[in-house]
Amino acid sequence: MRTLSRAVKYRPVPVMNVTPLVDVVLVLLIIFMVIIPAMDKQVQVDLPGIFNVDEEAKSKTDPYTLLVTKDGDLYFEQERLAPDQFIEKLRAANQRDQSRRLILRADRSARYADVRALFKICQEVGFPGISLRVNELKQDNKH
Repeated sequence: MRTLSRAVKYRPVPVMNVTPLVDVVLVLLIIFMVIIPAMDKQVQVDLPGIFNVDEEAKSKTDPYTLLVTKDGDLYFEQERLAPDQFIEKLRAANQRDQSRRLILRADRSARYADVRALFKICQEVGFPGISLRVNELKQDNKH
């Protein structure tokens, strides 16, 4: 009878095992680390760098994005456009929402004449503001 009371007295205590939970969280973290950069499907351009960049203008609506690659390819809102479709697409976008601005991103290797002509076309279409996207260069204080 004495052995029965000891068996009842020393019952095993349940312990929570968090190892499977940690495994699942790590797998999800790795998946998100791989997938999120792949979701950014913007065309990659090497933007020119300048000193003393203007502050980004605040607006209630996001601006349209126009992109020029080093080969001269045109993209409007990440859609590649043929040169003959380009002006029509800009006019249609401006007529839909005349308050939306335009950001022009051009690769540093793109021909200046092409970018300037594109800028002129955007002004003629009537966008309320056109910004040039650049990288900010930091000045060395050693000079």
